[in-house]
Amino acid sequence: MGAGQSVRVEDKLYTLRWKHDRTTHIRITDPRVCADRCGDEWRRPCTTFCPAKVYEWDPEQARILVAYENCVECTTCLTGCPYRVIDWRPPRGGFGVQYRYG
Repeated sequence: MGAGQSVRVEDKLYTLRWKHDRTTHIRITDPRVCADRCGDEWRRPCTTFCPAKVYEWDPEQARILVAYENCVECTTCLTGCPYRVIDWRPPRGGFGVQYRYG
């Protein structure tokens, strides 16, 4: 890639490698907030601000689904959730994302 050319986020994410854990490092502390307050006032921003699409609203279950396996550990969710109901912890030692190529 030559100087001045931009790299798409999807291409950058492709260079990452994960060592998946069977234990989640992300949880929603109060799912009622997502269903009631956040949906009405904010339209669930976690479903749009996460670059790895970890959060998805399931209308049938009326809750946020968390695909923690996709997490790139950017911690955007810690600042982006308007009600601070996302509990994000670093993955256990030896698990998580492995960054390559800057």
